[in-house]
Amino acid sequence: MKETEQVSDDLIPIPNKRYFTIGEVARLCELKTHVLRYWEQEFEQISPVKRSGRRYYQREDVLIIRQIQGLLHEQGFTISGARQWLSGDQAVDDKGRYKQLLRQTITELEDLRKLLKSV
Repeated sequence: MKETEQVSDDLIPIPNKRYFTIGEVARLCELKTHVLRYWEQEFEQISPVKRSGRRYYQREDVLIIRQIQGLLHEQGFTISGARQWLSGDQAVDDKGRYKQLLRQTITELEDLRKLLKSV
């Protein structure tokens, strides 16, 4: 098992530990704590363990939060659209964004292939 795991080049690697406080998750995901508490209400996929009024997130929660952050901040999804995307139900208006992202990915892969062939 890797010592750390990183989802995005811009984010801090996730340490290899079982539980994270809300402050640690906020730092790892570069978000404010109030945003995390709000997203808990909006996304059923985020489910920290609550003990004595404190939240303890697991690695899977951190990965989901990073995925939500990417959907909202990088790909331009609405909260509703991100919720549907995570649940597997593509909304009609989000299908256009999905197709655009797919076309962009294909173009980037083709450019990478050309670059690798030239080396």
